[in-house]
Amino acid sequence: MVRYFSADKVYPVTSAPLERGVVGMEADGRVAGVWSEADFDAALGRVERHRGALVPGFVNTHCHLELSHLRGKFPRHTGLPGFVQLVMSRRGAGNEEIGAAMLAADDEMHRNGIVAVGDISNNAASRAVKLESRLHYHTFVEALGFNPARAAEIFASVVALERQFAPLSVSIVPHAPYSVSQKLFALLGQHAMERHATLSIHNQETADENLFFQKKQGEFVELYEKMGLDLAFFEPPGLNSLPATVGHLPATQKQLLVHNTFTTEADYRSATARHSRLYWCLCPAANRYIENRLPDVAMLERLGARITLGTDSLASNTELNILAEMKILQEEAQIPLANLLCWATWNGAEFLGLSDWAGSLENGKKPGLNLIPVNERSEITGTRVLRLA
Repeated sequence: MVRYFSADKVYPVTSAPLERGVVGMEADGRVAGVWSEADFDAALGRVERHRGALVPGFVNTHCHLELSHLRGKFPRHTGLPGFVQLVMSRRGAGNEEIGAAMLAADDEMHRNGIVAVGDISNNAASRAVKLESRLHYHTFVEALGFNPARAAEIFASVVALERQFAPLSVSIVPHAPYSVSQKLFALLGQHAMERHATLSIHNQETADENLFFQKKQGEFVELYEKMGLDLAFFEPPGLNSLPATVGHLPATQKQLLVHNTFTTEADYRSATARHSRLYWCLCPAANRYIENRLPDVAMLERLGARITLGTDSLASNTELNILAEMKILQEEAQIPLANLLCWATWNGAEFLGLSDWAGSLENGKKPGLNLIPVNERSEITGTRVLRLA
């Protein structure tokens, strides 16, 4: 049986918005058709009419499900080095607490209209939740280790963790430029090429990351000293972190740069000149939570970046809600709704390799169907999503 839905606007994403369009949905979630108001045949069935906009299900390209038990535990505006220390000190908890928090977070994302997630994992705790979830997950098993002497050991451990996530979709990725040695980057890059892997890396989330690569100064030097790591081996390249490290991973593989809070236009141009398959993930609520600053969104849009959206973790966000991320960007960066929807749906689906079923309202696909609150000026007026399919 097909149900027919209409709203003030329908955004198929891959085609122009439709005023008072109609979307047909099969019982199994498959799109049966998308029509303009004039082209819809009323004989097909009764139409359920709504206020707002009908859009595909959202794709959250950056989350840390395993940190869900840390919701509300950390103060705002600590800066990234301080936040990293807090996570390291409070990461542990009882298995039951962690498991219950992940289940609740998974359900929260479903209720908020998310259909697919790119999720960072440092252990296998989230595997059971992902196996039973109504969402599609791609797990990014994260490698961390700035000491080159431990590169082989660390690589072996993340390969073993990657195997634990079978049969789920999974790849091994570096954590961040400041936390992965060149030797470990080389091992990860070779593994990615062999597996044709989709990659992700935290990028330029704090000014101290650039300072570390420019002058070997700042809070990351202090952090490593506290951890007992002798940085004598590290010679700063005198560049910002992105141009210094973008060549460490194969340009043949899709790579997601996450946060980009302190990425400059020169950094962008340098990176895209060397790597043609870059995607740029924005997590504005987390950026405000940690650094109290947003990336240069206007610059990224102007230069044609393939932008996706993420929520980051509940350690650095109050909710896992892509619509809330969109609302921040519309209000603070004046991004048009159509652009935001492309970032929140199609670009994320394309990056994760899911565009055959997700990311747009097209016949035969199963992208989910969300009703979101917007006014006649296409402004997002709230963050509550009504998931219709």
